[in-house]
Amino acid sequence: MEKLTNKEEEIMHILWKLEKGFVKDVMAEIKEDKPHYNTLSTIIRNLEEKGYVSYKAYGKTHEYYPIVSKETYRKGFMNTAIDNYFNNSYKNMVSFFAKEEKISVEELKEIIALIENKK
Repeated sequence: MEKLTNKEEEIMHILWKLEKGFVKDVMAEIKEDKPHYNTLSTIIRNLEEKGYVSYKAYGKTHEYYPIVSKETYRKGFMNTAIDNYFNNSYKNMVSFFAKEEKISVEELKEIIALIENKK
């Protein structure tokens, strides 16, 4: 999967939420820093070229929809982040969040229980 820019990722989150929509529908969901309509249209076409979205044509108008699921993207994103920032170690990742106090002891116990129940 080709890496997305921050703006492309923002647009994908909107399309995952909407499930399908025209450029104007996506524009309506953007709360801050609304791009120009043509800029947004270009971003969505870039997402199509990268293989993340497809469309159904209605004359000259296109209704876009994601063809990569949020879950598939999340897995790829997390695998890349763990590889790039934590030396491909989930232990290093969990340790980082524990040290930063982003994860509680209770949450860690829940994670351990999940792992033990999988066995």
